[in-house]
Amino acid sequence: MALKVYNVLSRTKQDFVPLNPGIVNMYACGITVSGDAHIGHAYQSVVFDVITRYLRYLGYDVKYVRNYTDVDDKIIANAARANEDPVEFAEKYIAQTDIEMDKLGNEKPTIMARATHCIDDIINFVQKLIDSGHAYVSQFGDVYFKLSSFNEYGKLSHIQVDKNDTGVRKETEPGKQNDLDFALWKSAKPGEIAWKSPWGMGRPGWHIECSAMNLKYLGEQIDIHGGGRDLVFPHHENEIAQTESLTGKQFAKYWIHCGLVKINGQKMSKSLGNGILLKDVLDKYDADTIRFALLRNTYSADIDITDSLFPESRRHIYKMYSGLMALNERDFSGADADKTNAKIDEIKNEFERAMNDNFNTLEVIASAFGWFNFINTELAKKSTEYDLKRIGNKIVELFGVLNILQKNPDEYINNIKSTVLKNSNITVGDIEKYINERAVAKQNKDWATADNVRTKLLDKGIVLKDTPNGTTWDINL
Repeated sequence: MALKVYNVLSRTKQDFVPLNPGIVNMYACGITVSGDAHIGHAYQSVVFDVITRYLRYLGYDVKYVRNYTDVDDKIIANAARANEDPVEFAEKYIAQTDIEMDKLGNEKPTIMARATHCIDDIINFVQKLIDSGHAYVSQFGDVYFKLSSFNEYGKLSHIQVDKNDTGVRKETEPGKQNDLDFALWKSAKPGEIAWKSPWGMGRPGWHIECSAMNLKYLGEQIDIHGGGRDLVFPHHENEIAQTESLTGKQFAKYWIHCGLVKINGQKMSKSLGNGILLKDVLDKYDADTIRFALLRNTYSADIDITDSLFPESRRHIYKMYSGLMALNERDFSGADADKTNAKIDEIKNEFERAMNDNFNTLEVIASAFGWFNFINTELAKKSTEYDLKRIGNKIVELFGVLNILQKNPDEYINNIKSTVLKNSNITVGDIEKYINERAVAKQNKDWATADNVRTKLLDKGIVLKDTPNGTTWDINL
């Protein structure tokens, strides 16, 4: 099955055929660094990280550009409130976000573009739009895109606008010929950060930076343009208008948008005060847990961050790593190679079938539950015909596309155990004393004491397991 992607432009699932065989040029809108990164930024970045990884898994040479908006109204306003220089303010949050994305397990894009590093490119782009009649300079030194000059406006969002409705609310933004025209260049207000341009001191509008950076780093046409669904209109619609007006060519062949984030069923927003900062999530959970939680979703659908989402995901990840760790304790040298290979092929085919269906990570993770159930069922037998170690290694290899299950299982399990023990204020020595106390109680048929010991440990997140070889313990996540 060939890769199919849902193209927002056509609103259909289409075979993925890049503009140039074997090469994929992709751009995804990144973060406006006006403050801390939140869980919505994490979701979008993980989605496009996985898309990049899977395209490379298929053998494509992927050039992935992601941007930082490091100058805009919010940055200037927030920097002023913090009594900081806006450039230094943006630098601070870029450095912090880079660290957080690293911890989240995202690969660095091929190019991390920044608006302030492309000012000359932006000015040249705007000047060409003016020269071709698609933009105009106001008497105040602002430059606007002339919406009436682009007949296909609205083809991405399917929003109909009256491009010829001129003279509406001109008092809102003096100098506009049409209220729907959007800013390409903003004249500087006193004391604001600004750059010299043919139209006076000013700075880029938000929409133009992505068009200019696409042109600079990827060329006139790209294979994939992505971002959150909230960017379809007006941001991506405006990008299409200004880029295609300049080049006369289709800008992006495929438009991919991930869903929005809800918190316990409500839209995440500052006004509701229900935002979740990425740094706070990273303080509580490891990258495997966070990625598992975010990818257990169809990327184009909204994701609901419930109170149970991350704890539940940590339990699943812990069980998977426990299964992988158990494989190191068995000898599979007498396994049937043909049966093992058939199982590996089955797992690989399930994985690729899901990912080829519009990067369906939800289906991959659902299948993985079945894969690990198979492993655990076979491990419970005295002997097995399968080389479960090879099967486990294949699952780990495939999950590399999601960047989950890539840690050493022993180290991962021990780290989680250490965290739980520390939080419960109990040591391994304490647990062993409890186990011995319970053993003595059971010998004396003092079942009440034995049950009380089990309950005490369970209250601290420790579960006891009685086996033919004695009592062992594990954590109860």
